[in-house]
Amino acid sequence: MSLSPTEIQRYKRHLLLKEVGGAGQKKLKDARVLVIGAGGLGSPLLLYLAAAGVGHLGIADDDRVSLDNLQRQIVHDTPRIGALKAESAAETIRRINPHVAPEVIPHRLTAENALELISGYDIVADGSDNFSTRYLINDACYFARKPLVFAALGPFDGYVSTFRAFETGEDGHPKPNYRCIFPEAPPPGTVATCEEAGILGAVAGVIGTLQAVEVLKELLGIGQSLTGRLLIYDALGGRFETMNYGWDPDNPLNGTAPTIKDLAIHIKKAA
Repeated sequence: MSLSPTEIQRYKRHLLLKEVGGAGQKKLKDARVLVIGAGGLGSPLLLYLAAAGVGHLGIADDDRVSLDNLQRQIVHDTPRIGALKAESAAETIRRINPHVAPEVIPHRLTAENALELISGYDIVADGSDNFSTRYLINDACYFARKPLVFAALGPFDGYVSTFRAFETGEDGHPKPNYRCIFPEAPPPGTVATCEEAGILGAVAGVIGTLQAVEVLKELLGIGQSLTGRLLIYDALGGRFETMNYGWDPDNPLNGTAPTIKDLAIHIKKAA
C-alpha cells in the first residue's frame, strides 16, 4: 500500500532515515501491533507507535480511567475519568494520527482468548502490571510464534527485553523467553504493586518509550534486538545497564523437556 502525499509530509523525518525510508514506512503502515495494557507503559508506547504510523493498533485493557492514573498514564486526560482505558486510548490515537486504525479490546487477556487474539497481530507489546498476565503473554506468544517486547516498572526503575523464543539462535539452541529470566513468579505479597509502592510517573514514560523503540526496530528489522539482553534503567542513579541472559534448558516452555504444552496451566491457576 503506497503512502499518500499527506503521509509523506507527516513522516518526512522517517523517510530521511536510510534505515526507514519509504519501504520501511510502508512496513509500519501495514503492521499490526497488539498492546496489552493502556496504563503507565501502554500510554507512551501507544502514543509513539501511533505517531510513527503503525497502521493497526490493538489496545487490550478492561480497566477504566481513574484520577490517580493521570500522574503517569498520559494517553488519558481528566475529562475521561471513568471511561474504558481502551476506548480512551483509541480516541487519543485517532486525534494524533487519522491514518492509524485503533482496535478497542475492552476485556482481559485470558488463557481462553489469548491465542486467538495474539494470532491476529505481527508483534505483541506487554504493558501489563502483574506476573500472572506476563507469564500468560509469554507462553501465548511462544505458541502463536509472535515476537514479544516486554517491559516492567518499579518505583524508580524499569526493564525492557524482547523474546523470540519460537526461533533458534546461532548456537543451535532455542532463543530464551521470559521464563529463562524469571523461572517462577515471586510469592504473593513479596513484590509491592505500583498501587502499594508508588512510582515516579516519568519513569513510565522512559520505559514505555524505549519499548516503542524496540517494537519499531523489530517491525523494521533494524539495529540490534534486545533478544537475550535485559535493558535496565535506574532513574535515581541516572544510568542504564544491560544484562545478558541465555536460554535455560530447564525452562518448562521451550527447554529440553518442556512440560507446558498449551495454555491449560493458566486456566488451572485462574481457577
